[in-house]
Amino acid sequence: MRPERYNAKEAEPKWRKVWNDRDLFKTDNNDPRPKYYVLEMFPYPSGRIHMGHVRNYTMGDVVARYKRAKGFNVLHPMGWDAFGMPAENAAMQNKVHPKEWTYANIATMRGQLQSMGLAIDWSREIATCDPSYYKHQQRMFLDFLEGGLVDRKTAKVNWDPVDHTVLANEQVIDGRGWRSGALVEQRELTQWFLKITDYAQDLNDKLDTLDRWPEKVRLMQRNWIGRSEGLLVRFALQPQSAPNGEAEVEVYTTRPDTLFGAKFVAIAADHPLAKAVAAKNADLAAFIEECKRTGTAQEAIDKAEKLGFDTGIRAVHPFDPSWTLPVYVANFVLMEYGTGAIFGCPAHDQRDLDFVNKYGLGNTPVVCPPDVDPATFVITDTAYDGEGRMIHSRFLDGMTIADAKEEVARRLETETRGNKSVGQRKVNFRLRDWGISRQRYWGCPIPIIHCDDCGVVPVPKDQLPVTLPEDVSFDVPGNPLDRHATWKHVKCPTCGGKARRETDTMDTFVDSSWYFARFTDPTLTDKPTDRATVDAWLPVDQYIGGIEHAILHLLYSRFFTRAMKKVGHAGLDEPFAGLFTQGMVVHETYKDTSGAWIQPSEVRFESDGATRKAFHVTTGAPVSIGSIEKMSKSKKNTVDPDEIIASYGADTARWFMLSDSPPERDVIWTEEGVQGAGRFVQRVWRLVGEIADRSTASDGAAADGPIATALRKAAHKALAAVEEDIERLRFNRGVAQLYELANSLHDLVQQGKAANEPGLAQAVREAGRIFIQMLAPMMPHLAEECWEALGESGLAAEAAWPAVDRSLLVENSITLPVQVNGKKRADVTVARDADQATIEAAVLSLEAVQKAMEGKPPRKIIVVPQRIVNVVA
Repeated sequence: MRPERYNAKEAEPKWRKVWNDRDLFKTDNNDPRPKYYVLEMFPYPSGRIHMGHVRNYTMGDVVARYKRAKGFNVLHPMGWDAFGMPAENAAMQNKVHPKEWTYANIATMRGQLQSMGLAIDWSREIATCDPSYYKHQQRMFLDFLEGGLVDRKTAKVNWDPVDHTVLANEQVIDGRGWRSGALVEQRELTQWFLKITDYAQDLNDKLDTLDRWPEKVRLMQRNWIGRSEGLLVRFALQPQSAPNGEAEVEVYTTRPDTLFGAKFVAIAADHPLAKAVAAKNADLAAFIEECKRTGTAQEAIDKAEKLGFDTGIRAVHPFDPSWTLPVYVANFVLMEYGTGAIFGCPAHDQRDLDFVNKYGLGNTPVVCPPDVDPATFVITDTAYDGEGRMIHSRFLDGMTIADAKEEVARRLETETRGNKSVGQRKVNFRLRDWGISRQRYWGCPIPIIHCDDCGVVPVPKDQLPVTLPEDVSFDVPGNPLDRHATWKHVKCPTCGGKARRETDTMDTFVDSSWYFARFTDPTLTDKPTDRATVDAWLPVDQYIGGIEHAILHLLYSRFFTRAMKKVGHAGLDEPFAGLFTQGMVVHETYKDTSGAWIQPSEVRFESDGATRKAFHVTTGAPVSIGSIEKMSKSKKNTVDPDEIIASYGADTARWFMLSDSPPERDVIWTEEGVQGAGRFVQRVWRLVGEIADRSTASDGAAADGPIATALRKAAHKALAAVEEDIERLRFNRGVAQLYELANSLHDLVQQGKAANEPGLAQAVREAGRIFIQMLAPMMPHLAEECWEALGESGLAAEAAWPAVDRSLLVENSITLPVQVNGKKRADVTVARDADQATIEAAVLSLEAVQKAMEGKPPRKIIVVPQRIVNVVA
């Protein structure tokens, strides 16, 4: 007997067991059906999943289940981005080994994700901290080294003084470490680099091919790569001002047209000229040390106060030997960009203008906006960077910016000094090589040995993996590997003498730059990928994750795939064909009377209709309701997915996450919203009961009566819309279609109770089956229970997606606007295939038309088929 209420606590574990027992979501690489690879960015095992995970993985699961029903061989795997500093921090705080902490968290989070009913092939599960994974990462590092894609050099790096490790520029946010939040410092260290700059042009160009990526992400990557076309200009130096008789300084500029507005030359703090002057000037040496505290990230430098130090050196203007410019060391110039030297034209660059206003160097406008009198055009606090004509620029006056750039380049290319052109065109990139060395324990060991006699020696590939020692101590800050008594001491593979292991480990973004390829065959033991298999599955058809990874993970993965191609581990360039970046889950914040944050579960509400008040559930004291913000532990505005699933069921949580807002926008978590989703679950269960009762007996007659036809039309119209919405990842619109269909089915089934219409039972059953099949990707447990209640064979998760009957999407009638003498007077509804005479008769019978005609006969009636009717009186 069918229970009155749907019981999620009983149904959901039951159906998950059925799926698991049948290995329903296990993927066969030899399946002949067309492939579809859907992947959500894999999680860091921090301890417990949060509502952001629920939203992210529900979206991917809808796509996976839908595509499986559409006949695809779907790959939908899961793994763990498991290395990183939090595990080391936990080790220090809780006196537990990072490995133990990580795997305990993985076990907890795996259970939580499985309780969501995700259609995942768990047989492919990987953890990046497992030697069976990072063995192959070490192999690829050595392959990259052989292929010329790895470099080791001394470089200025961002140093996190709290985490005691190097950070890539991309990992410095507002001048602070992306995990610790500490202000970064500059240090010079010998580091390992992956040569991502070898692919800068290709990474930039191929963004145009990623038409299924958000434009915002492509723009962010394009800006980070920072391709620019400019000119190298050799500024001569006044001999008497140069510290050691240096003859020139080379400047890179993208605005050679503004040379006649130049007011200074600025060099980086670690430019050779700066070092030469600092060797004789203690004040400059101190200024350079101060510059190092800014970090190397462009974002931090851009936001810092623009400071400079006059070196006393004078640079000669390339077009006028009598014109010299002061040379400053400036904190906003990077040695790693261009040549480490720029010239400043403050009238047309805000950074330069801020600088000259601070040091009283003045400015000269050289580009005049259209429709502005050059004689009155001045710059004070805001630089002008728009289009215009050249002014105050001698032979350039009157030219456009583009023409002036070309003319300057032409002249300086033909002018020589010391048998070398004064100017040279050059393409430059903001992108720097990827420094992957990290001074920490819980990461993938870099497979290198250092020998005093042989130098840098790769670990032989047959000795991989180089595994982490487990007997380490975190009692003091720094890298435990560097102070390990035995692990780092080895024999040189080349000479057999005493040698040392590389104690730096890899940036964890290396781990996540190829995991999607490993998922294609994670059981391989002798190589990272099987070339035929990885090429068959990649690119990922639909990748889903947060936009915060737009530069870091997504750019690195694009590079890594190209590097894998170069050394033979893959055969393509782009790893992700489609990318979707979902919004965050946000919630109100609450504070008690002391100003301390409190959790939503500690708050109760009262409302008198006009105002909403909050109180502490235990003390009854008033609670202040704050702003809606991203869920975070620090502000305690989080909701535990386990509690939601225990109270309402996984399907309710899934449904709310899909229904509340467009998936690319933030979703506001509210208890009322979840309760509403829970009510809909029960409504579906009651509706399916009504459908089951009305569809038990079919008389075999054609389902073409008015109610049967209306049922079939409603179901197929919704089917077509939901299909399109899932394809376009418009989940909230698909949910809205199902709400509407539920209303229509209920009304029509009720009408059918009083009708003795042949074929109606058949139509009811068809509509109910289609309804449940559309629910199945979104609320899979409920769908299975309903499928069984309808008496359908097999499982809803195995059923093929129903085919849309397109003939049922065509409406038999059409409504046309009616104009009389050019002014709309009414609408007329006629059969879609009505002839001219029928339409005219229907129009002339309308009261509004008769009134507008004032009893006069029409001179002409013009019918534009299926669009409009014009009556001329």
